[in-house]
Amino acid sequence: MTDLQNPAALTPIKVDVWSDIACPWCYIGKRKLEAGIEAFAAMPGTPSVEIEYHSFELSPDTPVDFEGDEVEFLANHKGIPAEQARQMLTRVVGIAEDVGLHYDYDALQHANTVKAHELIHYAKAHGLQLEAKERLLKAYFEEGRNVGRIDDLADLAAEIGLDRDDVVRSLESSEYLAAVRADQRQAQEYGIQGVPFFVIDGKYGVSGAQDAATFSEVFGQVAGERADAPAAR
Repeated sequence: MTDLQNPAALTPIKVDVWSDIACPWCYIGKRKLEAGIEAFAAMPGTPSVEIEYHSFELSPDTPVDFEGDEVEFLANHKGIPAEQARQMLTRVVGIAEDVGLHYDYDALQHANTVKAHELIHYAKAHGLQLEAKERLLKAYFEEGRNVGRIDDLADLAAEIGLDRDDVVRSLESSEYLAAVRADQRQAQEYGIQGVPFFVIDGKYGVSGAQDAATFSEVFGQVAGERADAPAAR
C-alpha cells in the first residue's frame, strides 16, 4: 500500500519509450506495457502511469518508398537469407497474435519513418501523442498503409482529429525534425542500441518486448521505494 502521507508516492510513474514505427517488437511491446499498466492499476493505492514516446530509427537509410516486400528488405538491406527472413516473420506474426495484433506482411509497405516520427512529435504538441503512435503502428503493420509519405501521414493524422492542412505544413517544413534528432541523441547517451527500450521513472531500463508482469513488477518496485522514502518537510 502506498504511503498517502508522502505526496511523492502518488506522483505518476513516468515511462519514456524509445521505439520505431517499423519495429514489430515495438507494437508487441506496447501491448505488453499496456497490459502491465492495467495489472498495476488494479492494485490498491498505486500511482498512475504516464507514457511518452521518443524517436528511434532502426533503418534511417530506408527509402521513402521501398520497392519490394519485407523479405526482400531483410535480405537486401540486412543480409538475412530469404528463407530465414520468412521464418522470422512467421514467428513474429504468431507472437503478435498472442497480444491481439494481426500483422499483415503481405500488405505491409516498408518505408522511411522519419516523417512518421515528426508527426508523433506534432501530435504530442497537440495532446494526441498516444493516439498518433497507435494509429501509425496499426496502419503500418495491420493495414498496409504508407507511413513515409506526407500525404498519407496527413490522412492518418486527420483520422485522430488533427488538422490535416496544418500537419502537411508541419511535415513539409520539418518543424519537428530537431525534436526527432534530440530523441535520437538521448538514446545514444543512454546507450540504447535496439528498441523497444523503456526508461521507467528516469532510473530503470527495460529492454525489449518484456511480459506484462515484468512491467508491473518494476512499477511496484518504484512505488515501494517511494513509499519507503521519507516525506519532504
